[in-house]
Amino acid sequence: MKGLAGGKWVLAALSIVLLLAGGCAKKELVKSTDTAPGAGISAPAPVEKPEQIVSEPLKPGPQTAMAEAAAGVAATQEKPSPFPDIHFDYDKSFIREDAKPVLQKVADFLKKNPGAAMIIEGHCDERGTSEYNMALGERRAESAKSYLVSLGVKSGGLSTVSFGEEKPIDPGHTEAAWAKNRRAHFVLR
Repeated sequence: MKGLAGGKWVLAALSIVLLLAGGCAKKELVKSTDTAPGAGISAPAPVEKPEQIVSEPLKPGPQTAMAEAAAGVAATQEKPSPFPDIHFDYDKSFIREDAKPVLQKVADFLKKNPGAAMIIEGHCDERGTSEYNMALGERRAESAKSYLVSLGVKSGGLSTVSFGEEKPIDPGHTEAAWAKNRRAHFVLR
């Protein structure tokens, strides 16, 4: 009985191998273009060639390299703001007293220019995990947005984004550098 059960397993494994090997093999059908005289087989129709695309490779020069470098810098640089950044205490997202006059100026501008749209960027220092800092940056941006709405700004023109610790304004590893990086930045769209 034991030998019969082992034989079934071998037969099943062999069947699977044959199925995979036979099912996966692709057979290519090849027509011979050589015909014997008088065989009655006509020559294949000529195959049309697709249009050829001619292109000239771009030759890198000083102008191209400078333009590419400028584009890379532009993608990573902070967008300018007509307003100063507001700053936050370590691991906090509440609006400090020194930030309220700045937020009042932002609110006054947005109320005078109802068509203006603004992105509020939340930033953190390098301490903490990336995930935690992304969430903290979002809370900081939302806190600034809520304060602006409380001053009478329509929320429809405001959006928020968190950069966490990814865009430090000061790359230092001191308390002074970290204090500069804990901020909200205001960008007009």
